[in-house]
Amino acid sequence: MPTGEDGGLLTTLFAGLSGTALLILLLCSFLGSLLTAALGVGGGAFLITVMAGIVPPLALIPLHGMVQLGSNGSRAWLARRHTQWPKVGWFSAGALLAVVLSVLALHWLSGRMDPGVIPLFIALFILWLSWGKVPPVGLGEHPLGLFTGGWLTTLATMLVGATGPLVSAWLGRSAADRWQYTANFSTCMSVQHLLKIVVFGFAGFAFSQWLPLLLLMVLAGYLGTRAGLKLMGRIPEALFRTLFRWLLTLLALRLIWQFLSAGW
Repeated sequence: MPTGEDGGLLTTLFAGLSGTALLILLLCSFLGSLLTAALGVGGGAFLITVMAGIVPPLALIPLHGMVQLGSNGSRAWLARRHTQWPKVGWFSAGALLAVVLSVLALHWLSGRMDPGVIPLFIALFILWLSWGKVPPVGLGEHPLGLFTGGWLTTLATMLVGATGPLVSAWLGRSAADRWQYTANFSTCMSVQHLLKIVVFGFAGFAFSQWLPLLLLMVLAGYLGTRAGLKLMGRIPEALFRTLFRWLLTLLALRLIWQFLSAGW
């Protein structure tokens, strides 16, 4: 993990991260938000694989959740007039149930799991998202389906962070109105990340020492969202998704290699 090699005030402000690490995180926050805004999904998975090689394991999921809240929240706001609030409401109700289960799960895992395995779990999850078959659930028209999706995907995000592709599958990516899909997806993801932040805050995670980094990453994500929405529908999606899949694969394999190199 890159720390403090640039020295001085910079590392003090940004929790010991080097200038190089800071620039990488800001660039990837911008690119991740751009990807999700332009293509509908994928930016969160990209960002967490990069962050996993830079920030401490215990900080990874809550920090990623905070940045993604900024990214999805800005996108939800910009697309708000297309939001279908009954769908978001049912999804959010299921997410609230997951919060209770997550608090119990985190309490049980505390002291039983070495934080060093978190990047490995994330790497394996990213490989599954890249090459496995995400079920074409598409239960977004049914209240019970939305409730179940909110419950299951919110529970999953507490452990592996980047569940955007699962939420996308649940809502039904094939929606005729792309702006409507973007609004629903972004709002549901915002609810999910907000609840995740509440859970980790309740568990004692200190967000305050990371605030300068978070503010810059959220700003970079907002700029990426604005750029991505302008590119929506203009990127050759099939080719880009193939290249993006291989990029995620290389990043995930790098995390596995780092895990094995650490002596596990």
